[in-house]
Amino acid sequence: MSQTPPAPPADAPETRAAHPRAFEPVTLIVTIVLSVLGAVIGLVLITTLGIAPNTSVIGALLAMLIGRISFAALRRMRDPHRQNLVQSAVSGSTFAAANSLITPIAVPYLLGRPDLVWPMLGGAVIGLAVDSWVLYRVFDSRLLPASAAWPAGVAAAETIKAGDEGGRKAGLLGISAVVGFLGALVKLPTSAAGVAFLGNVWALLMFGVGLLVAQYAPEVLHTDLAAHYVPHGVMIGAGLVALVQAVLLMRERRAARSAREADERAAARAASEAAYEDRFDAETRTVDARRLRRGLLEGFVLFLVGAVVIALFGGVTSGMSGAGLVGWVLLAGVAALVHQLIVGLAAMHSGWFPAFAVTLIFLILGLVLGIPMVPLALLVGYAASTGPAFADVGFDFKAGWILRKDAVPWRPYERAGRRQQYLAQLVGFAVAVLVVVIAWQPFFSEGRVPPVAKVYVGTIKAGLTDPHALLMMGLWAIPGALIQFLGGTSRQMGVLLATGLLVATPQAGWLVLAALAVRFGYTRYRDRRAGRDDLARADARAAADADLALVGAGLVAGSSLHDVSQIYKAL
Repeated sequence: MSQTPPAPPADAPETRAAHPRAFEPVTLIVTIVLSVLGAVIGLVLITTLGIAPNTSVIGALLAMLIGRISFAALRRMRDPHRQNLVQSAVSGSTFAAANSLITPIAVPYLLGRPDLVWPMLGGAVIGLAVDSWVLYRVFDSRLLPASAAWPAGVAAAETIKAGDEGGRKAGLLGISAVVGFLGALVKLPTSAAGVAFLGNVWALLMFGVGLLVAQYAPEVLHTDLAAHYVPHGVMIGAGLVALVQAVLLMRERRAARSAREADERAAARAASEAAYEDRFDAETRTVDARRLRRGLLEGFVLFLVGAVVIALFGGVTSGMSGAGLVGWVLLAGVAALVHQLIVGLAAMHSGWFPAFAVTLIFLILGLVLGIPMVPLALLVGYAASTGPAFADVGFDFKAGWILRKDAVPWRPYERAGRRQQYLAQLVGFAVAVLVVVIAWQPFFSEGRVPPVAKVYVGTIKAGLTDPHALLMMGLWAIPGALIQFLGGTSRQMGVLLATGLLVATPQAGWLVLAALAVRFGYTRYRDRRAGRDDLARADARAAADADLALVGAGLVAGSSLHDVSQIYKAL
């Protein structure tokens, strides 16, 4: 006989209402209109200046402004969670159009095969869809925890919160955003400093070291590291170890699995009695090892399906033997999966993703294996279609995770909100596909193609002229693997060192290290002021982290605003 659950105590927090839906008429209309804007901005900037700006903050600001319009229906956009849905779609449409769609189809076009643009676009759409699906399945697992840095997501969330709450928080964020914008205006990578206030200290320390080494190696060592494939080798070694670590995270020991199952049964029995106790916990994972394993395996299978589609409609089958075709499909599937994971891990910790460099690694591997020109171009385009959207969805989920912290019960609300964000992202992706379908011919006919696509095609045409390239990459893979192994999965030190070497943005290393020093000094200052009381010191550290997060978010937001403002140069 069932028993009536006891009523929660009088001081229990109220249960949240249902999360706003992505397909509500007003939200959907605003999402579509701003997604068109984001896709156009992404196309214009990637084909002229070679950058794909993060429009999350722009989407959030526009959604907030729309919510201030004195019209009954639009007032609904004052809700932070609806603003989160809109900014998720806007940033998704920007990265999808610029990185996942227009760049891959430019590769066969520049190779003199415009007939392959449509098959490549179909493959890129599959890559984009699988990319976002995998992240939706595995976000907030041990491999990609929501509690990690995801800096652009923090910037978007803090922008929305500051607009909603106002006061000191809005002031601090606004001042930091102005500093970030002005710094970017004088060519300083202020987003790098902002990231250093938000991420894992060890990971960012290695990122800063990599940036400094890349900047000063030509002057101090009189050598071009990139020309000798040093950064590529470090990334190969670190990436391989990172993949092994990811596989290990998907495993569960029998005892741990039994304990987890027992906990799940106990939680199910108590759910109706203690729903009000389901509060936010940063260390509680909403995705277990089994779902992580299934998500990555499903992604690999779907990537293989996409590779088969490209092979059939791109003419790969006619120019290769049966064994060669099977090998090409397997390599394309592995390249897509590895590319998304490496780019995602780098973005999670540093906010920067070396998509171009990791794609170039697979291009060089294809040259070493002797893959013919057209199949290699399609392989490169397919790999390039994955990664950026994977990272961007992670940023947006992080923003929603922050905004949903106060929900009670928390886990159902978090899962529901994440699902609505994913649906909003799909709307943004669909808009991006339509914009690219309409715009690619006019853009390409005017010679407006992404600069990175020119590099890919130039490398394919030139071939592997350096016989020592493979040897150098193999040698430098060893220290990359060792650093990644010693740092472990939580720090990703090898991947972040390689990211810094590959990104090689001038002055960014100094800004990262300076921000880390400020972060350490400010935390110690607040800690000492709190005295010897443990509780007071814990509160002081939490307050210091909150202030630093606002400053970092403001710097990232200001830098992003500057990037978007550069569209006037491209028009």
